[in-house]
Amino acid sequence: MTKERLRYAIVGTGSRAQMYIDAITGAHAEVAELVAWADTNPGRLAYYEARLPAGVPLPHRFTPDRLAAVIEKHQIDRVIVTSPDAFHAATAVTALDAGADAIIEKPLTTSADGVRSIAAAVERTGRNVTITFNYRYSPRNTALRQVIADGRIGNVTSVHFEWVLDTAHGADYFRRWHRDKQTSGGLLIHKSSHHFDLVNWWIDDVPTRVFASGGLRFYGRKNATARGIGERPERGTTDSPLRDEFSLDLRADDQLRGLYLEQEGFDGYRRDKDVFDPGITIEDNLSLVVDYARGATMSYSLNAHSPWEGYTISVNGTKGRAELRVVERGAVLLDEQGRVIVDPSARPDLVVEEGSRPTSETLTVQSHFAPAEEIVIPTGTGGHGGGDTALLWDVFRGVGDDPLGRAASWRDGVRAVVVGLAGNRSLENGSAVRMTDLDLGAAAGSLEDRS
Repeated sequence: MTKERLRYAIVGTGSRAQMYIDAITGAHAEVAELVAWADTNPGRLAYYEARLPAGVPLPHRFTPDRLAAVIEKHQIDRVIVTSPDAFHAATAVTALDAGADAIIEKPLTTSADGVRSIAAAVERTGRNVTITFNYRYSPRNTALRQVIADGRIGNVTSVHFEWVLDTAHGADYFRRWHRDKQTSGGLLIHKSSHHFDLVNWWIDDVPTRVFASGGLRFYGRKNATARGIGERPERGTTDSPLRDEFSLDLRADDQLRGLYLEQEGFDGYRRDKDVFDPGITIEDNLSLVVDYARGATMSYSLNAHSPWEGYTISVNGTKGRAELRVVERGAVLLDEQGRVIVDPSARPDLVVEEGSRPTSETLTVQSHFAPAEEIVIPTGTGGHGGGDTALLWDVFRGVGDDPLGRAASWRDGVRAVVVGLAGNRSLENGSAVRMTDLDLGAAAGSLEDRS
């Protein structure tokens, strides 16, 4: 267990940073100190400064390009990277070379170049990189991992995994910076790396080849026009009569208003762009076939405009089958003005935040020639199905005895992100892509069969 009080810096203070800020200044303050933080928008730093608990010193402000100097001057032990995805690799490499460990919010990076640069930095510095795959820690996902590890279904032969994002959460990726594939890598990188990591971890195997198909089929100007959707406001925060249920009003949520709307004067970034804009470069429907080193194959699909949100995973083995079905939100509901409800406290029956309290979750195991058995899933608390709380304990307190290996290294991050990288290349060329085609250099060792 870690006992000393480590010194932290955070790079990127958008909404995802709040989990780490709250942890360092709250539950884990005895072992962690927030010494410095950076963002390209000073207004977001001011937003968090005003919300620090009483008695917590203001962290030193700096711009991201000053990270190396700040690490040296302030003796930073660890850097938490919560910037947009395309900047993860460069930030992590700078931290490692300057003498700090890195904690990277998924995904690890968005490019093969990023993978190679992180691998090279780890090799030359010997420092640690942690990738925060919080979904590993949710009780329902841990329960499935245990079933497979116990040999209940035998050797895994195939996996079917469907994840659906609804018209609140799914639509949100098409309003913000994630809509630009150069910045986010598309949903196969930004979102699906969560899912690919889960499968890699569940079946304890490494991916070897990917074939992908998909496209932008619901969001975007072209699709809206084809469905007869006419003129629309450029953004959701407006009183225009043209706004509808796909328009996000930043004024309706305190955090969105404080972090983004009130800070637009610094950089012009709009968090509430119309999902039916032209120029969106990511896909909203995706299907993959993924081969694994020990012979299993996964069929995977992602849809970003479903009326409900959750996932279904079926794992077939030589002794039987395991099925996990999770409904994270059963429906997207509207208020009296026809706007999507974004404040969970206003409707206790509505789950809005990604991965929060599920509407339902069931795990069944069935052996050949036997009836199905429902597995009891322990109750989780906190975001991502109870995963965030447990993840933060491992991040800040150290990993204790965990036979299921939930803590993820940068190598696990590589194994997850390469599925998206190969998938994006397959989308471009229409062919199956082997992981060896990505030319990952020193990182290629992460994809060796661990059996």
